[in-house]
Amino acid sequence: MQFRNARFGTVGFFNNINTQNMKFYNRENELQRLHDIRERSYSNAQMTVVTGRRRIGKTQLLLKATENQPTLYFFIARKAENLLCLDFQQEIAEKLGVTLLGETSSFAKLFEYLMKLSIETPFNLIIDEFQEFFNVAPAVYSEMQHYWDINKDKSRINLLLSGSVQSLMYKIFQSTKEPLFGRATDTMRISPFSTSVLKEILKDHYPEYKSEDLLGLYTFTGGVAKYVQLFMDNGATTFDKMLNFMLSEDSQFINEGKNLLIEEFGKEYAVYFSILSCIARGENTRAKIEAVVKREIGGYLTRLDIDYGLISKVLPLFSKVETKNVRYILEDNFLSFWFRFLYKYSYMIEIGAYGQLKEIVKRDYPTFSGKMLERYFRTRFIESNRYTRLGGYWDRKGENEIDLITVDELNKTADIIEIKRNKQNMQINKLIEKFNYFTHATGELTDYQINFSGLSLDEM
Repeated sequence: MQFRNARFGTVGFFNNINTQNMKFYNRENELQRLHDIRERSYSNAQMTVVTGRRRIGKTQLLLKATENQPTLYFFIARKAENLLCLDFQQEIAEKLGVTLLGETSSFAKLFEYLMKLSIETPFNLIIDEFQEFFNVAPAVYSEMQHYWDINKDKSRINLLLSGSVQSLMYKIFQSTKEPLFGRATDTMRISPFSTSVLKEILKDHYPEYKSEDLLGLYTFTGGVAKYVQLFMDNGATTFDKMLNFMLSEDSQFINEGKNLLIEEFGKEYAVYFSILSCIARGENTRAKIEAVVKREIGGYLTRLDIDYGLISKVLPLFSKVETKNVRYILEDNFLSFWFRFLYKYSYMIEIGAYGQLKEIVKRDYPTFSGKMLERYFRTRFIESNRYTRLGGYWDRKGENEIDLITVDELNKTADIIEIKRNKQNMQINKLIEKFNYFTHATGELTDYQINFSGLSLDEM
């Protein structure tokens, strides 16, 4: 295999992947980190692993961070390695002006060449859906490790590895048995848009939006970039328009849960789906879930939490670690909605009963979105970076539940907060009674300055 450099006299090869002609929101911190990594790559090779759930905007972020820079973009599709190499050779020829004399069917050989090529002329190499080599050519990982170890100190390649299948990306880079373990020089996990960015986006597209519209956008998307873009591009800027857009024939959202998770879960996806369905409809303790699933689920819950990052185990604030008063929450807003309504009522979707399904959603949405409103305010308080502790409280019987407690240990102040969709439903006197039970049960916050308040749709 030989390459001929057609125009290496000047660095004139740039990333011209279409990043869509639209405003690029947020991500300032991520862009700065990627800029700093790029600067370090001028001295020696950098390998950055970028993860996050599908549709979160990893690819667009990487393309934005590398625009107007010398950049190669490789997408690992599920096809034969030799066909992938043909695609990549064409990308190399177009972006680097390097002509391949003959063909290669080995990605490892292409990678070796690019690492050596970057010694003289540094560039970015984005490899998207990197975990797909497990299906295409599993040996690539050990071959890349070999060429990386040999060349990384001299090479000036900025290698950006992106992947959406969380379990596989974790295995590739975190398992001590895998060849690329310990090779990454940096790791980035891309999170959803913050609540303030969601407000900015909705205001840009619909300045007259109401709180119900903002809650709908938060509930349906959870700040996942692709979902937000779909709504905005299709004019779905009010709650009713969003619901109609989601629950329509040929909607991209109908099968989205399956598309996201079946590959993650493999042949046991039915068990995982049953567990997630229970959590989405409020059966959020292990005992309740096992009563429905009718099997021991400890291992499944651990994998959903640790391996897949889909659920979290939450405890009452100030409770002991060994407490059995544990609840599970589904972290992803969209998947919470999908399992609660689209998966549960899939039999309606199969016969095209979208009108009836919309009525069911509207009937149950006030209760469902009430929990999402609690999550919205918790998220907003976390994003403020003003507190040292934050969470809720409930007793074993579920009779004394406080929606949100925020604690500032530096100034010894705490907010005890009730969250309701409708402000008229708040009962501050009842909240004070619950707090008195809390202090008696935990012995905490007895010498703090306490503020009791309520939050509703009006405060979004």
